Amino acid sequence: MAATLRIQSDWSQALRRDEGEAWLSCRSPGKPTLYGSLIRRGLSTEGVPDIAASEGFVVGKVTKKSILVSCPHENVSTKFLAPYTTFCRIHQKSITCLDISSGGGLGVSTSTDGTMKIWQAANGEIRRLLEGHVYDVNCCRFFPSGLVVLSGGMDAQLKIWSAEDASCVVTFKGHKGGILDTAIVDRGRNVLSCSRDGTARLWDCGKSTCLGVIADCGSPVNGIAVGTADNSLNLGMPEKAPSEREIGTEGKILLLAREDKKLQGVGLQSRQPVFLFVGSDAFNCCTFLSSTYILAGTQDGNIYQLDVRNTNAPIQVIHRSGAPVLSLLPYRDGFIASQGDGTCFIIQQDLDYVLDLTEADCDPVYKVASWEKQIYTCCRDGIVRRYQLSDL
Repeated sequence: MAATLRIQSDWSQALRRDEGEAWLSCRSPGKPTLYGSLIRRGLSTEGVPDIAASEGFVVGKVTKKSILVSCPHENVSTKFLAPYTTFCRIHQKSITCLDISSGGGLGVSTSTDGTMKIWQAANGEIRRLLEGHVYDVNCCRFFPSGLVVLSGGMDAQLKIWSAEDASCVVTFKGHKGGILDTAIVDRGRNVLSCSRDGTARLWDCGKSTCLGVIADCGSPVNGIAVGTADNSLNLGMPEKAPSEREIGTEGKILLLAREDKKLQGVGLQSRQPVFLFVGSDAFNCCTFLSSTYILAGTQDGNIYQLDVRNTNAPIQVIHRSGAPVLSLLPYRDGFIASQGDGTCFIIQQDLDYVLDLTEADCDPVYKVASWEKQIYTCCRDGIVRRYQLSDL
């Protein structure tokens, strides 16, 4: 594991005033942590803060919302990004999930205050309240059209909602435990869900029926992802001919992030196991980077990158802190990850620095969503933060 740079969570406020100061640290495994600080010395002629770093740290480019800091001794650089806007009024309590519509206009989120809401992504103004789940809603996402929402709750129900009038158009019942994650197949005639009951199920939206149990793990399935498999991968043959109501399942693989420390790949149409990888701890989330590369995050802070064609050994394991990896999202030539200690970072192949989305102070960042150059995060502190990646 490489060295990690950290910064005071409210650094952008702290460095707004002259002589303002913010702490920094550089942690490298097996070595003492290097502590330092940033001090604002005034404004440059362009109106950008003039910031100096203490010994051992170097300040690179500074803008109103970002600062590039490096620790030459450990050969590590991080660009810290402050939120462009924050929405504090959407929910009263911890926000557990969010998504942004394909057009970028709407957001949907769920909270431990028991509500699920649709809001305008530009200003956080609430448009609709989606009411009908009993108990908390665990997960929500837009269909590719951006006009329909899929949600899963502690009540073991999966629901489909109209984003236009907030009506619940379909309710799926069949799971015996709370639903923890969902996925949408292609345009959304079929959807997937996974649950504490240890199963992943495939559903037919048009007839609101269950098309089958894709996997039964005997252990809670915390996260799922569906993707097109590399052609060289043998996905197995279905034992019986698939229903004609199954749309778009052929050639797809379903990833299951399991509580029993296993990451499993299953042929979506065949229901046959493709691979089983054992990690260091419970898997919380998983995603596809491409038809060959996948990522999965564990409770003890490991992010495994695997090649689906050979999962015997990971391509790499990224470990920035021991906090649970809660969310993984493919982004451009890399990915965005969020963790239980409030960190949220972006790794890109062609960038020699990590992008760190700051401001959550030790509160878990549960979920990340993106639309073009805007990144949205939701956090235990009840705030939705929007970051603007203008210069990526």
